[in-house]
Amino acid sequence: MDNIWEIESIVENSIDCIFKNGRVMLNMYDLLKSNKATKRDVEVFLESQTVKNITLTIYDLEDYLEGGNDDQHKQLREAYGHLGKPEARKIKNYLEQILKDCWQYGKEKRSGRRRTISK
Repeated sequence: MDNIWEIESIVENSIDCIFKNGRVMLNMYDLLKSNKATKRDVEVFLESQTVKNITLTIYDLEDYLEGGNDDQHKQLREAYGHLGKPEARKIKNYLEQILKDCWQYGKEKRSGRRRTISK
C-alpha cells in the first residue's frame, strides 16, 4: 500500500461500523493481499496506535465478558453494557481476527530477496 495511514483509516472505519451497527465490513487479509502490502507495511501497522487501541479494546471486552463486581468491571459494564455479551463477543472476535490476519499475512510475505555473496 502506498500509505500506512490508509490501512489505519480503513481499519478504524470498519471498527466504528461494527460498534455502530454490528456489521463486519473488512477482511484484513484480503485487504492486505489486494493492495499488495509489503511485510514492512504490516510491521508498521502492527506497531501503530490503532493496533494498540485494538489490543486494549480486546482486553476490555474480555474483562467485560468475564464479569465481576469490582470497580473495574462496573466501569466496563458502563462502557460496553449497551452491547450485550453476545455482541461484545462478536466484536472481540472480529478485532482478534484483524490482528491474526496481519500476523498471518506478515509471516507469508518474504522480507525481500537475499543476495548471495560470490567467493
